[in-house]
Amino acid sequence: MYFSKKSLEPVPEEQTSIWTCSTDQCSCWMRDNFSFDDSPVCPICHSSMVKDLKMLPTLSNTSSRR
Repeated sequence: MYFSKKSLEPVPEEQTSIWTCSTDQCSCWMRDNFSFDDSPVCPICHSSMVKDLKMLPTLSNTSSRR
């Protein structure tokens, strides 16, 4: 029997705007274009969130934000 591992194409990544939790103990984050608020609150610990950048796979959000 012969099994061939097909080489997978690398997933394209880009610098993405995200919201990260301001609490050091919490690791929660979300993409900016998937958040519902202009200034979201952390869904885990209910602290404020701050803007940041992260290298993430490219995704598109087709739903309207407002």
